[in-house]
Amino acid sequence: MRYGSKVYTDNAVAYDLLHNRFVHEFVNHAERYVNGQVHTNGLENFWSLFKRNLRGTYVSVEPFHLDRYLDEQVFRYNNRATKDNPLTDADRFVFLMSQIAGRRLTYAQLTGKGTDSLHHETAGSGEEEPF
Repeated sequence: MRYGSKVYTDNAVAYDLLHNRFVHEFVNHAERYVNGQVHTNGLENFWSLFKRNLRGTYVSVEPFHLDRYLDEQVFRYNNRATKDNPLTDADRFVFLMSQIAGRRLTYAQLTGKGTDSLHHETAGSGEEEPF
């Protein structure tokens, strides 16, 4: 995040120092849930959907792949149908395919086995894996 960005949170102690780098506004849930434009409802909705997706869709979630499940949920959330943006499943699929055309996903990347292809310089080059 850029220095000076607006950050809206609840009033948890963990966020006390945010005002040093950001424009930090918070809502005290003991008093109210919305204070003008300051609220955490969208973020709470996102995490609720994410947890429901993990519990209801996937049989077993490996911690190693948690970032991938999170990326999937971010895509779903950012491309959800709204009154102003009525997307269908077909629209989302076409958009997704346009984003992955020409990209390579190796078995090691997909499964997390072998070379850490996101952080190793020889990944995908055909060279011997260092492990």
